[in-house]
Amino acid sequence: MSQSIPQDDSTAVELTEAGQRTLQIGADNPIRISSGHRILHHDGKCSRPHGHNYEITVEVTGELTEEGWVVDKGDVTDVIDAWDHRFLVEEGDPLVGAFEASGDGDALVVLEHPPTAEVMSVLLEQRMLDAFPDTVSDVSVSVSETEELCASY
Repeated sequence: MSQSIPQDDSTAVELTEAGQRTLQIGADNPIRISSGHRILHHDGKCSRPHGHNYEITVEVTGELTEEGWVVDKGDVTDVIDAWDHRFLVEEGDPLVGAFEASGDGDALVVLEHPPTAEVMSVLLEQRMLDAFPDTVSDVSVSVSETEELCASY
């Protein structure tokens, strides 16, 4: 049997007046995706096609919606999942033609900049801001490429 907790009018809070809140996703258990990439104009090993098991954490700040959250976690993971099991390359990379010729063009994500962890964090932040409601004021994304390399804002 459910129980209703009485509330007098003096303690009632309008969610729209609750102020900015921050939702943290992945702080203790990061979102994981597997993606390949290469840094086209790099002189070292990273110029070769390779992959990583990225760990991603997200902080979203904004006003509470009528649903009682800053943003639906599913909307966050939808943006990130678009890069899961994909290969990230920079515009102009000859691999674009190779992927398309092999019929795997849909496995490719072509970016305007080199697909570094730093660029990935910036682009994921922007894509989330574009996808989220106007009640969201800030998004911060941290992308860990390895245990030794993490990019965030």
